[in-house]
Amino acid sequence: MPRQLDRSAAGVVVLAIALFSPATLLADPATDARLDRIERQLESRGLIDMLNQLEQLQRDVQQLRGELEVQAHRTADMQNRQREQYLDIDRRLQQLETGLAPAPATPPEPIATTPGLTAPPPATGGPGMASTGTASPATEQAEYDKALAILREGRYTEAAAAFNRFLTDHPGSSYADNASYWLGETYYVTRDFDRAMTTFSKLVEFHPASPKVPDTRLKIGFIHYENQNWPAAREELTLVVNEYPGTTAARLASDRLQRMQKEGH
Repeated sequence: MPRQLDRSAAGVVVLAIALFSPATLLADPATDARLDRIERQLESRGLIDMLNQLEQLQRDVQQLRGELEVQAHRTADMQNRQREQYLDIDRRLQQLETGLAPAPATPPEPIATTPGLTAPPPATGGPGMASTGTASPATEQAEYDKALAILREGRYTEAAAAFNRFLTDHPGSSYADNASYWLGETYYVTRDFDRAMTTFSKLVEFHPASPKVPDTRLKIGFIHYENQNWPAAREELTLVVNEYPGTTAARLASDRLQRMQKEGH
């Protein structure tokens, strides 16, 4: 009797092992279905993660592309402004070059036939504007022409030094206002706007009757524009348009005002 019980117990153990063995579990269709479902879920989750990463990368690329486009626009705008400045100074230098008269034997009258380039009588007002009386008119013109020739060659740093030296040696020269203007231009074209503003402002203060004043005030308005001081730029450019109608300075001021309006300034 005990042997029969032992045999029965052994059979139950064998049956249990057979039922719950890995081979039996793997052979179960329900188990297979569950495993397949889990695998699909894992694969699906991995694909979703990959898609999310791709979408994030696409957004990053689009943002970078937008930033590059903005930078490219700013660079192009800056290049256009610099090109306008260089073209403007080149045009003025060409006018001056074709209009220069030979050195006179007496104190010089107009130094150019181009409107806006004639020199007024020696200045008598303003600090440091008294003539030293130590140089002949021919010497003054030779030094002025030398500084101007350096500027024509595009050697702006040397030109600035030459005009500064001229104004120091001949503060009361009849060429002082033109020398001051071209000194301001050397600073302006190299984007040294602080020095350009100081130089142009002194020209207007010490030579209020100079024919260079319209162009000088135009450049003051341009400097305000470059510094993004829109109210000051608009005020100065409007003044040029109203006070000097029919001049090149007024036309350029009007063009810049229209540009500001288009830009929303």
